[in-house]
Amino acid sequence: MVGSWTDWDLSDFGKHQAGLIAEKLSKELNGRSVKLFSSDLKRAVQPARILGDKLSVQPILRTELRERNLESCCGQSVTWLKENLECEEKTVDDKLFSDAESRREGWQRLFPFYETVMLSEDKWTIIVSHGDLLSIWNAMFMKLPVESLNNCQLFGYSEVLLIYLKK
Repeated sequence: MVGSWTDWDLSDFGKHQAGLIAEKLSKELNGRSVKLFSSDLKRAVQPARILGDKLSVQPILRTELRERNLESCCGQSVTWLKENLECEEKTVDDKLFSDAESRREGWQRLFPFYETVMLSEDKWTIIVSHGDLLSIWNAMFMKLPVESLNNCQLFGYSEVLLIYLKK
């Protein structure tokens, strides 16, 4: 299934992985104060709550952290996506489907939130989001222009990102 804005529950395996990440981060953070943000889609909210319970913090849900919206592809199989693809994504402005969000549009949606996090007084921030959107976050964090995504691939394999900002 194509994730995008499809809102499904986290699998049992995903819940198990979230528990392992929570355990590891709890030891790593060792009681430090942390801000926890999450996409509002269930498959991000559920691990964020597992993390939040372990770290004694409530996740703050943000729509800006949703995966890129693939519209007509949402809820379809990967096979359906491949068979019905309207456009290959060669640049940040290309859209898989005419009603989908481009990577540039995902960047534009995410950037104001990114700036808020980077300018905050919080030293430790955890972001629970989705692979493609986290790859956009990583480009921002490395201070790359959005167009750099035309020439390189950054992957957000993990759905949990820990950011330490030395202030």
